[in-house]
Amino acid sequence: MGNREMEELIPLVNRLQDAFSALGQSCLLELPQIAVVGGQSAGKSSVLENFVGRDFLPRGSGIVTRRPLVLQLVTSKAEYAEFLHCKGRKFTDFDEVRQEIEAETDRVTGMNKGISSIPINLRVYSPHVLNLTLIDLPGITKVPVGDQPQDIEYQIREMIMQFITRENCLILAVTPANTDLANSDALKLAKEVDPQGLRTIGVITKLDLMDEGTDARDVLENKLLPLRRGYVGVVNRSQKDIDGKKDIKAALLAERKFFLSHPGYRHIADRMGTPHLQKVLNQQLTNHIRDTLPSFRSKLQGQLLSIEHEVEAYKNFKPEDPTRKTKALLQMVQQFSVDFEKRIEGSGDQVDTLELSGGAKINRIFHERFPFEIVKMEFNEKELRREISYAIKNIHGIRTGLFTPDMAFEAIVKKQIVKLKGPSLKSVDLVMQELINTVKKCTKKLANFPRLCEETERIVANHIREREGKTKDQVLLLIDIQVSYINTNHEDFIGFANAQQRSSQVHKKSAVGNQGTNLPPSRQIVIRKGWLTINNIGIMKGGSKEYWFVLTAESLSWYKDDEEKEKKYMLPLDNLKVRDVEKSFMSSKHIFALFNTEQRNVYKDYRFLELACDSQEDVDSWKASLLRAGVYPDKSLADNDESGQAENFSMDPQLERQVETIRNLVDSYMSIINKCIRDLIPKTIMHLMINNVKDFINSELLAQLYSSEDQNTLMEESAEQAQRRDEMLRMYQALKEALVIIGDINSATVSTPAPPPVDDSWLQHSRRSPPPSPTNQRRPTLNAPPTRPTSGRGPAPAIPSPGPQSGAPPVPFRPGPLPPFPSNSDAFGAPPQVPSRPTRAPPSVPRRPPPAVPGRPS
Repeated sequence: MGNREMEELIPLVNRLQDAFSALGQSCLLELPQIAVVGGQSAGKSSVLENFVGRDFLPRGSGIVTRRPLVLQLVTSKAEYAEFLHCKGRKFTDFDEVRQEIEAETDRVTGMNKGISSIPINLRVYSPHVLNLTLIDLPGITKVPVGDQPQDIEYQIREMIMQFITRENCLILAVTPANTDLANSDALKLAKEVDPQGLRTIGVITKLDLMDEGTDARDVLENKLLPLRRGYVGVVNRSQKDIDGKKDIKAALLAERKFFLSHPGYRHIADRMGTPHLQKVLNQQLTNHIRDTLPSFRSKLQGQLLSIEHEVEAYKNFKPEDPTRKTKALLQMVQQFSVDFEKRIEGSGDQVDTLELSGGAKINRIFHERFPFEIVKMEFNEKELRREISYAIKNIHGIRTGLFTPDMAFEAIVKKQIVKLKGPSLKSVDLVMQELINTVKKCTKKLANFPRLCEETERIVANHIREREGKTKDQVLLLIDIQVSYINTNHEDFIGFANAQQRSSQVHKKSAVGNQGTNLPPSRQIVIRKGWLTINNIGIMKGGSKEYWFVLTAESLSWYKDDEEKEKKYMLPLDNLKVRDVEKSFMSSKHIFALFNTEQRNVYKDYRFLELACDSQEDVDSWKASLLRAGVYPDKSLADNDESGQAENFSMDPQLERQVETIRNLVDSYMSIINKCIRDLIPKTIMHLMINNVKDFINSELLAQLYSSEDQNTLMEESAEQAQRRDEMLRMYQALKEALVIIGDINSATVSTPAPPPVDDSWLQHSRRSPPPSPTNQRRPTLNAPPTRPTSGRGPAPAIPSPGPQSGAPPVPFRPGPLPPFPSNSDAFGAPPQVPSRPTRAPPSVPRRPPPAVPGRPS
């Protein structure tokens, strides 16, 4: 890996992290990082402080790190720190950095021991650091403390998993040397998400606190409990050193002295310690970024393309240019007009698949809601017959009439026509409300200019309300016109003779009362199909079940499924009516019921057939479809119809015939009026409201906006829009810069390959038979003669040391760069037959002969 890559790749990631975090888009790209994982008091924070060379992290007992800390280390001549949430402020006093971390933690998590997954972003510039990006995570704990929830272990585990499950995240598994490594929680978590061991680096802390006569040599040499990338040992300051304000530089010197003087570690001292760990992590993070460059580049290019169109409009932005504001105003009004028309008239592009748009809802009002309201209002049979009876009696007065009075017919018809005003005006209100809702949805695109959005909405809404008043006047005028003259010569009116003839067939009037006069030419035409649930079938007979229903003008049939091969039942519509059923407390379904007006069972042994839908809109739609088939809603209790008629109506046969004749005449004439009103009201609303509003937006809105306020005020940007523009431009430049830097990197450079796999089955079986802990591996003391066989690479202890430390064994000559993490096979030397070994010099190069070692070929 070249120095250029070392210097540029990690700062590149830092710049991108800043750009995305500032925009709240930190998850759009998974940027390479190193997550520090370990148990409580494992020494994670001390390792990070050693990297920085400063005391800056909170200290204390129990859980101290309660929010993830994203720590970005940047090589710089000056030394200071910056927080992302304190933009522009530089911290030179690292005690203030600690206080700010504590305050920001408490701001989100409170003063108790609660935790939060919202990270704190800290960047440290220093000449003493290498470029790194690390995440300090809360320590793994088992027992809740203080006000912590009982599932604190689960919460911390989930937080850690959020970070380490990403393929772009390296895992720094920190474990104290004075605990059983086989039961390390950090290594177990790492094994779960990184079974191949490609992303896991082991760190052993507190080597100086092991029992006397013991060491972790075999672990650090990757012989015992091996990891693919091996281990690095470090020695942190003790609590006594921290309390005594021991300088970190002095602590690093003491760490170096510890490894050089310890008989178990002196031969690997150059591969131990905080400085070496920092170099290794820098190299591994750079390698990791280098390996992920292809996918990283493609993600960056995808991000760039997704914002390029929006950024294009911002590139030549001039805030004070008046022509820009005029052009923007014209474009906004034109776009608003186009969006409004598309929502009303419908459009093939940008189809909303989640809800009905304005035009579709208005269509539903015209053809489902309005007709249903008319019929629901009209057909109260008992009340209508009572009114006809009273009208006939009042017209006859004291006399007994021999003939059916036509004045009774006119009085009843006019009263029924006047009742149409309610549903007609209600439909105007519904359309007006839907138009205003449509305007609000269309003005969302104007949100970048708050005053323009507000004024547009106000002007158009006022115009809609103005048109509402005129439309209602016209609707009332239409109904008054119908009331003013009762045209009994209409070609569709049955006339007096036919009404009398029909009244003689009182017992056969069910077809008229139920099916109406407006049946389709073919009774087999399908009116509607869809899924419904039969709700009132007992559990013993199968319970509620969903079927495929087919409604025609003659019957309601249901099938097993929508293939319509297996018909379950066909229900004739004669004498049926529909009524509402209250929604049960436990059910989420909306229910309506069909029943027979002659008190017969509708389906098998059931007096009612309860049908359930998922929403009230579906119920209303099915009722409207049943209405078209001649099944009307019931407003009175069917069980009391006969007794009600006996109590309220005279049993005089002549009066009954007259009532029936007037009833038939009213029915016939109201059928004509209903057909006319159902046709004219939607047309009136369309002409006077909807089309007029569209014309107003196209021709008058711009002039109204100019006259309402000054153009500069209207086109004043919102603070959010100005901020978004600046952030988008910064993000665009950051992405372009990143792609340029990535493109400049020489693709011929090859990163250090990953070490070969090792046998890490000990991680899987540690619960059943854990290997012996390194604390139990007894070693001879410093004065005892060595009894362990000399390894292939290690020198004989008797050879004098050429180094400055007297009495220490010599460090063998190692030409070439050190591998970052020794695997099990090369901890003390690979077999001599491996030709690519970088640490062995070719035989032809004259060198000082190395000391003779048994077993190594000469």
